[in-house]
Amino acid sequence: MPIEFTHVPGKTQDASFFYDFVETATKLSLIEDAGFRKIVVDDSAGLLTNMDIAAQTLDRTSSLEVVLTHWAGVIEPTVAARQLAALDAKSGGRLSLRMLSEPLSDDDAEARPVGHTVVWQRIDEYLVLLKRLWSNDKPFDHEGAFYSVKDGYVPRKGPHGVTIRMGGQSGTALKVAGRHADVFELAAGSLDEVRQLMQRVRSAAAEHGRAGKVRFALPVRIRFEGKAAATDHKAIEVSGLPGQIVLSLLPYAALGVNEFMIAGIDRPREIATVGRETVTLLGNTMARREAEVVLPEAFVSRAVPDIRAAG
Repeated sequence: MPIEFTHVPGKTQDASFFYDFVETATKLSLIEDAGFRKIVVDDSAGLLTNMDIAAQTLDRTSSLEVVLTHWAGVIEPTVAARQLAALDAKSGGRLSLRMLSEPLSDDDAEARPVGHTVVWQRIDEYLVLLKRLWSNDKPFDHEGAFYSVKDGYVPRKGPHGVTIRMGGQSGTALKVAGRHADVFELAAGSLDEVRQLMQRVRSAAAEHGRAGKVRFALPVRIRFEGKAAATDHKAIEVSGLPGQIVLSLLPYAALGVNEFMIAGIDRPREIATVGRETVTLLGNTMARREAEVVLPEAFVSRAVPDIRAAG
């Protein structure tokens, strides 16, 4: 399976990546042309703003998939299911739902229940309802610990179904992710730490007959000329020439990472450079490796020293 690249917009105190959408539209075109397959929408303004940004982004791109940051509790599942299905249908299936365990904005914080286990129990019920609303041909009733639904039904369903993305490291989080996640966003760490987390995710997914159905995404922060990226995402940090960056990422790809979530490259020149050199070079290298049927262990010893967890 080819490696995919996802652009993670940086955050500053002055303005978000999506503040001026005329300027953003130009960057979106560059991101799409550079070979990125996805872009994360997680503006700190909150959930409803994120959904509006996602709609604008889908309107202004033709192939870029929008990874919409979302969380339970702000709007009812029936309302969310309708809005998300409409976005998915309008985009031709270019929508992913990135479920977080807590709000990004203080304005939405009151929607967060108390207690780690309770948070994930509500996410679990929320996702169960979304999936039922997207798949059922007839209205249904639901009475659960967190939600009550009467005659729940979504008439307009997306053409392909929304991809669910999740993360986490606790046993509770992995249990819920094993049941629902199509893509699991890994935590930054060493090769051994990432390998162990992937094994735990696969074990959790195996309990639901989904061990081979979960793909893995790894957050990566690229530094150019010593510049630190302004982002809230904890990520593997790499720097150097494109070839060095590729050598740093190859061991993770060999472990089974399918996607790299790239932060720290919001300037047009950086976007173009990463697309023209890093994205292309890593894709070509992985294609050659797969053709040669080299075992994953062959890459591990070739990691570049300038690589560490950052956040």
